[in-house]
Amino acid sequence: MNSLGKVILTIGGVLVVLGLIVMVGERFGLGKLPGDIFIKKGNFTFFFPIVSSVILSLILTLLLNLFKR
Repeated sequence: MNSLGKVILTIGGVLVVLGLIVMVGERFGLGKLPGDIFIKKGNFTFFFPIVSSVILSLILTLLLNLFKR
């Protein structure tokens, strides 16, 4: 049972960090970059932040590689 507690705490910590990244990213325009797909027709809205996702993936990859070493 001790390992289950560690897993739950780790997942919670990761969610907190991701939430902070999203909050800080909004200040720098993450989610509103050129290349992000936004379609609005009538009452239908589709948003897919593809460029923002790629940039976030690159940043996280670099950070995780630094901490891994």
